[in-house]
Amino acid sequence: MIKDLLTLLDLPSDRLSKIFARAQALKKARRHGKNPQTLKGKTLALIFEKPSTRTKVSFDVAMYELGGHSVCLESVSSQLGRGETYKDTGKVLSRYAHGIVVRTFAQKNVEELAAGASVPVINGLSDLYHPCQILTDLFTIQEVKKNILKLNVSYVGDGNNIANTWVMAAILMGFRLRIASPHGYEPSAMILKKIDIGRTDNIVITRDPAEAVKDADVINTDTWFSMGQEVAEEKRRTFRPYQVNRELLKHARKDAMVLHCLPAHRGEEITDEVMDGPQSRIWDQAENRLHVQKAILEMLLK
Repeated sequence: MIKDLLTLLDLPSDRLSKIFARAQALKKARRHGKNPQTLKGKTLALIFEKPSTRTKVSFDVAMYELGGHSVCLESVSSQLGRGETYKDTGKVLSRYAHGIVVRTFAQKNVEELAAGASVPVINGLSDLYHPCQILTDLFTIQEVKKNILKLNVSYVGDGNNIANTWVMAAILMGFRLRIASPHGYEPSAMILKKIDIGRTDNIVITRDPAEAVKDADVINTDTWFSMGQEVAEEKRRTFRPYQVNRELLKHARKDAMVLHCLPAHRGEEITDEVMDGPQSRIWDQAENRLHVQKAILEMLLK
C-alpha cells in the first residue's frame, strides 16, 4: 500500500506502468469529453510556498474534472507563515482533506508534513526532488518513443531537483542516463553517494554536454536559476556552453526529442529554434502534467 509520493523511490517499478496506462486512458477520455468522476466527494489541500503555474493549475483542474474539489493555501495566508510546524499542519489538514500536495523549499518540510498527516501527501516540488514532473516526462517519452529501456536519455544543465529525480528514475527503471553539468553544479552529492554512482553502469555524470547528448534519443534541460536563487552573471557565463541549441542537437540522434519542464528562459538554457522546433515535445509535456497527476491522485485518494 502506497501512502505518499515524496520521491520516486516511494513507487515500486511495476506501479509506473499502471500510472502511465491510467494517464493514457484519462487523456483519451478527456479528449472525448468523458471525465470519470472517480474522486467525487474528495478534497485536496494544495500548499504553495513557491510560485506555480503548471503544478497549481494541473492539480486544481485534475480534482475538478475527476469530481473532487481543491483548496489552495499559500504560506503567507496560512499558519505556516506564522510558524506552525509542518507536522501539525499535516495533522490538521488530514481532518479536512483527503490528500495534500505541497510545493516547498526543503525536502524535510515535505517529510515532516507527511509524518504528521494521516492522508496521502504528494511532493509537488522541493529543492531536492520533483517526482510528479519526472513521472510526466517518462510518460511523454513513452508516448513518443515507446520503450524507454531501449533509449539513451540525457540531461544538460544545472544539477537541480529535476536532475536529481532523473537519477532516481534511472535507478528505479534501469534506462541509460547521461547528465552534463559544470563543476560545482552536479546533482546532489547525497543522491550520488546514496546510489553509489561509480558502480552504476547505466548512469554517467560528465562535464561535457556533447558527450552527454551523443546518440541521445531524449534531451532534457531546465532553467539555470531555480526559484529563490540569485540571478548571477558569473553563473550565466559558466552555463553558456550547456545551452540546448541546434549545434548541440547535432550530436544526438536525428529524431531525438527535446524536453523542458518550464518555465523556460529563452536564449539561456534553450534557444527559440529548438523550443519551438520539430523535435520539441515541451508543450505535450506540459499538458501531460494534468493526465499523469490525475492517475497519481486516483492511486492515492481512491
